[in-house]
Amino acid sequence: MSVSWEPTAAGVLRLPSGRLVRGRGLLRPVPDGPPPTFGLYLLGQEPPAMSWPTRWLRWPDFWLPTDREDARAALREVWERADSERVEVACAGGRGRTGTALACLAVLDGVPNQEAVGYVRKHYAPRAVETLWQRRFVARFSTG
Repeated sequence: MSVSWEPTAAGVLRLPSGRLVRGRGLLRPVPDGPPPTFGLYLLGQEPPAMSWPTRWLRWPDFWLPTDREDARAALREVWERADSERVEVACAGGRGRTGTALACLAVLDGVPNQEAVGYVRKHYAPRAVETLWQRRFVARFSTG
């Protein structure tokens, strides 16, 4: 039996394959519902401890991940886990870094790079992916 998010729950993005991933801001209250089974946290410093398995990706606010290869591996792990788990991706505010990561997940799921930011803005948050650098990161994100 797979464990997944409720498709209409706050912050949940449905990728074209049907995978569900929750994006959120850590500065906001935790949404109602079950906890994630795995979380990827995109912060400049180590996140607080959670009661579920996590992975931290060093990613300063308004910038890009400090290790691009680690970022690619972490995002691939999230995409794979989202097939059967409740996975969340979060940064402090839930828009820039989280939106960028979600757009990269959309690329992994088959959305063309040049359409991924629009996909996330339409299906997750209109102001996701905040900076030019973040948009370029998605445009150049490699699935290989």
